[in-house]
Amino acid sequence: MAPRDPLVSALKACLLNLQPFEAVTDSNPHLSNCCQLLELIFRKGLQQPVLSLVRRDYWQCFEQLLRQDTCGRWHGLARAVEEVKACKKTLSAQGRGRQLIRLALGRGALPGFVAHLLHTPSVLEWYSPAVSIFRNQEFLEPFMSLLLVLSHVEFKLDLQNCSFLDESWLLPVCETYQVVPCRQTGMVLSYLGGRVFLRDTVAGGQADADGFVRHGDVIDEINGICLRNPKNGQADFILSRLKGCPLSIRVVRWRAPDGTVYAPLVKSLRALKTENPGLDLGPAPSRRLPSTTPPPTQLLKEGRIVYIVQFMGAKNISVLGTKELLQSAISHVLQENQPSKEVLLDLQETHLTCTESNSKALLCEHHYPDVSCVGRYAQPDGTMLGFCVINRSPETKSFSCVVLKAANSEECEAIVWHVATGFKHTEWFV
Repeated sequence: MAPRDPLVSALKACLLNLQPFEAVTDSNPHLSNCCQLLELIFRKGLQQPVLSLVRRDYWQCFEQLLRQDTCGRWHGLARAVEEVKACKKTLSAQGRGRQLIRLALGRGALPGFVAHLLHTPSVLEWYSPAVSIFRNQEFLEPFMSLLLVLSHVEFKLDLQNCSFLDESWLLPVCETYQVVPCRQTGMVLSYLGGRVFLRDTVAGGQADADGFVRHGDVIDEINGICLRNPKNGQADFILSRLKGCPLSIRVVRWRAPDGTVYAPLVKSLRALKTENPGLDLGPAPSRRLPSTTPPPTQLLKEGRIVYIVQFMGAKNISVLGTKELLQSAISHVLQENQPSKEVLLDLQETHLTCTESNSKALLCEHHYPDVSCVGRYAQPDGTMLGFCVINRSPETKSFSCVVLKAANSEECEAIVWHVATGFKHTEWFV
């Protein structure tokens, strides 16, 4: 069976989750995961220049593609890159790259963008042939097939909601406040961390009467004028200049309708509270609305996917650790009915670790050369997997079996692939 890249396998699983939706919006629970996987693939194997103080990211690759395109064949990519560069809401290479990915998804243009990269050898050389998916034909073909399928998914994204892409793929709730012509809006603003926060409202002012904006909300735009990284007093000057005119104010909510606080704003809100101890951020809602978003099954750590799985148990099995014995070894572990624990499975470059989600205690750590076999357990839902690992001691050599339960069959298969490819001599099956 041909080898697979775990990122491509994870992207395939994510795409299957997206396909049942008629249109994918920013509220889709699988969108963020899809974007993160694309970003990881674009970064995988990207080599850093030796004599440069600036760290290279995939955004610089797309910028460089335009410099190499002397014939103007890829006008779609050129238009997208210029749109991102003209936007003042993203300041870093990471934010601009993420904005470009969202824009490409909305236009179904990702296959063309990657094709341009593959046909530009001077930029393709930035990627390591030993690591990058773009330099490995066995991984590249299934990846391009997934991009073609992805290009036929309808994405209806708010591309103006990009002010926090520098920090996170997690997007805030954005709403537009339409203000009738008035003498004063009555908003007291604070400038903190490159953003404009509503600190207070003046009694009798239009904002106080409307009750639309709340203390701690971010003023993102006023009549289309971006307020990302503004000068001190810039928003106040714009409001005074537009006195008596109708206003359209784009507001970033620090708290979502279900009561959750937007994580990238927590640090700024604390600083705002320290700067203004009397600031009233309002009481937390008495109850949260029921959430339709399923619990996450993955998270990112230093650019790697960390899987949230159930640790079903471990047991010393025998002096043999071959794949023929793996099914019975997994059965023996499950028959003991050991208490299951939610753990974070971190598949690093040389080894894997299982850490308890709550206590952060390290349950196990195994280097890939110590794993003799890995595979899925024969069960209908295909979510259980196990691997045999050697116990090294001066007296005798034996093997233990570790059993894990993944969130779904796709992630289970991706984990098996990753462990098996960690060390070439590991026996494995799916």
